[in-house]
Order: sequence, then structure tokens, then C-alpha cells
Amino acid sequence: MQIRKMLIDDYEEVYTLWLSCAGMGLNNIDDSREGIEKYLARNPKTCFVAVEQNCIIGAILAGHDSRRGYISHTAVSSAYRQTTG
Repeated sequence: MQIRKMLIDDYEEVYTLWLSCAGMGLNNIDDSREGIEKYLARNPKTCFVAVEQNCIIGAILAGHDSRRGYISHTAVSSAYRQTTG
């Protein structure tokens, strides 16, 4: 698995991943391509994707407001999640 910084070119694949995750809270403005492009421009060093066999299997978007850091979205493909029990 490769972990690398998210690029706006990853948007469609990441958005599809988000849609596959039950309970993912998305909105039409902030999570649009344009919204994510702005987010990545403000937070160029804190957003990452996990890639396996040329497919994005995970993503995390993190940012800050100059005072606090936060995770905006995190998602992992269900095929790559581990459960215990």
C-alpha cells in the first residue's frame, strides 16, 4: 500500500469511496470538487490517500483554523477494514 498526499485529480475516486461509506456526512458545497479543491489548497500537507493496486482504498482530510487541528473526513474501503471478534 502506498500513502501519498491527496491531489484534486483524486477527487472522483475519493468521492466514490465516501459514498460507499454508510453514515458519511457530505454536503453539496464543501464536498463538491470546487470545495475540495479549495480545502486542498488551504491544507496542502495534511490530506492523504491510501492506494493499493492503483485504486484509492482510503482517504483522510485534515486541516486547521490557525488555532485547532481537525479531521474533516476519513474513510477506508470496506474490503480493507479489519474487524475483531
